[in-house]
Amino acid sequence: MMSELTAKPKLARLFRMQWEEAQGAYVLLYPEGMVKLNQSAGEILKRCDGERDVQAIIDDIEQTFNATGLERDVLGFIEIATERGWIV
Repeated sequence: MMSELTAKPKLARLFRMQWEEAQGAYVLLYPEGMVKLNQSAGEILKRCDGERDVQAIIDDIEQTFNATGLERDVLGFIEIATERGWIV
C-alpha cells in the first residue's frame, strides 16, 4: 500500500480548477456547478498535478508561505478532497 506522503494526487476528470477574478478566488468547476475554494484549498489543489507527491506539495507550500508544520492541515484537506471526489 502506498504511503499518504508518496501518493500523487490529481484533479478528478470531472473537475477543472481556475482563478475566478469576480470571486477573487480559485474555483472548482464541474458539470453541475462550481465550488469556491478558500486560499488554502486553492494553494493545495493547484499543486495536485499528478506529478508531485504529497510530501512535495507540503514542502512547496511551506516554502512558498515561509511556514512550517502544515503537514496535518494539508493531509486533512487532501483527505476531504478525496472523499468529495475532487482528486484521485
